Amino acid sequence: MNRRTFLKKAFGSIITLLGLTGGTYYYAKELEPQTLTISEHEIYSDKITAAFNKFKIIQFSDTHLGFHYTLNQLEELVNKINNESPDLIVFTGDLIDEPDKYVPDSRLISLLRRLEAKFGKYWVYGNHDHGGYGTDMLKEIMNQADFQLLKNSHTVVKSNKEEIILAGVDDVMLGKPDLDKTLANTNNSLFTILLSHEPDYADITANHPVDVQLSGHSHGGQVRLPFIGHLYTPAYAEKYVQGEYKINNGKLLLYVNRGIGTTRLPYRFLCRPEINVYTLNNES
Repeated sequence: MNRRTFLKKAFGSIITLLGLTGGTYYYAKELEPQTLTISEHEIYSDKITAAFNKFKIIQFSDTHLGFHYTLNQLEELVNKINNESPDLIVFTGDLIDEPDKYVPDSRLISLLRRLEAKFGKYWVYGNHDHGGYGTDMLKEIMNQADFQLLKNSHTVVKSNKEEIILAGVDDVMLGKPDLDKTLANTNNSLFTILLSHEPDYADITANHPVDVQLSGHSHGGQVRLPFIGHLYTPAYAEKYVQGEYKINNGKLLLYVNRGIGTTRLPYRFLCRPEINVYTLNNES
């Protein structure tokens, strides 16, 4: 066990103990999970054409409905996203925490359907979506909510006869991601965005003609400590945890969303939930 791992485990035990006996528990369980942050990012590339200058993409991820995240909270999220007037909306996986124990109703579908974006709504599977026999159920929910699944596939987004590529891979942990299939027959000169639930997949993406990867899965660690950082992240979110990363000398930009809900433990500490707003900019 290296020093960083030891410190994380030690401090994790300490903060859990303190949290159970003090105000930290109340803050981490009741307050911070409700403090949604809108994180804005400007993306510049000479591959972004004039028709996509100031094009706005909103990403949300990891709602984990059913595990301390309710449909009332989802309704608030939908309103906040629509208030941003996005051109495109993407969801990067884990809609429901335990699909085999969750009973979806028409309200869930109607709320997701209310999300509005001129150029469409797209999603990819997360590990919780495939888990608990949720694969088909999640696909049906998202289909009815007018979200298009990108499962080892891509779509061409068109504006004024100009184009960008939006692609998505299957979940890394429980699916069968195939990036070669995903990008087959695409034009390498077009600005390309990849959706991948797991952020560490970026090390594979970096060897392909992709400009930006959008991911979730990590929850930013959910609990972060000053000078220590996150205490735990799941597999395939151990290298890239939150925020922006420049990979392969900046040829690939990776953005890791901290997610909306919680999982495993219903706490967030110094790790607010977020939606990401990306604005494309034509450098020329």
